[in-house]
Amino acid sequence: MTARPDVVTLGESMVTFRWPGPLALGVPLVARLAGAESNVAIGLARLGHRVAWAGRVGQDAFGDLVLRELAAEGVDTRAARRDPDAPTGLMFVESRTADVVRVEYRRAGSAGSRLDAADVEQALDPLPRVLHLTGITAALEGPAAAAVLHAAELARAAGVLVSLDVNHRSRLWTADGARAGLRPLVRLTDLLIASEDELGLVASGDEETSVGQLLSEGVTRVAVKRGSAGSSLWGPRGRTDMDALAVTAVDVVGAGDAFCAGLLSGLLDGIDDADALARANAVGAVAVSTHGDWEGLPRRHELDQLAGVAAGTAHR
Repeated sequence: MTARPDVVTLGESMVTFRWPGPLALGVPLVARLAGAESNVAIGLARLGHRVAWAGRVGQDAFGDLVLRELAAEGVDTRAARRDPDAPTGLMFVESRTADVVRVEYRRAGSAGSRLDAADVEQALDPLPRVLHLTGITAALEGPAAAAVLHAAELARAAGVLVSLDVNHRSRLWTADGARAGLRPLVRLTDLLIASEDELGLVASGDEETSVGQLLSEGVTRVAVKRGSAGSSLWGPRGRTDMDALAVTAVDVVGAGDAFCAGLLSGLLDGIDDADALARANAVGAVAVSTHGDWEGLPRRHELDQLAGVAAGTAHR
């Protein structure tokens, strides 16, 4: 019998090509795994949790890369499907300044956008403790949006905690489109994660009013990401605020996914909200201070090693 996963993440994994400079100049590119949901899956696996990723990739070399990298990181991919009629999605990332990156997608008609109800039902057997979704998959053309909603409906009905990271991508849909597409998902969500500017896509009013609205609609916890200003977690015991760790940011891509992995890890371990938020901030801090979407994500024993360490420290 297959062991029950702690978490199932559901969405599109792609291959990213990155370079620290303008792509228009013609540059060598390196192919790596990318995708918000797979980033979270890797983060949770490194923190010692049983985690599975479900989605579609093409019957191509890029699909091979995605599945090989996930398996190497200890992520269960038994519910992943190979689509012989659609390619694995691609993403191109260029650094325009030290603090600004620009992203181009090649994911229209991709295998990941063809996620359907059968994929979802396979992914949720056996039922996990947590289903983690993002607004990215809900924004894709094709049946993926309906599949994500179906997953949330099945999970909620079965008592599985549903986690939703808003993760708005303006290149995939407009703010109005996001508001319309996310509202049905929010009604099925237990843990909602958003940056300050994303709260307006799922509720209305200032932060306190928006969070109050979400909690009144059945969301149990709302996490607000503030980057270098820290984060907040609103829940049954009120609001908890946590300062960010002081680090030198070298690559902000994937920081939000790292935060999600740390927060879910803390909640799975049953620690209190303050400690869960501190773990989320710590994992996010490591992510932004290392290169790559997920490559620098910490393992559990490294969190203790990093606690209270001063900048510039060398372990010898």
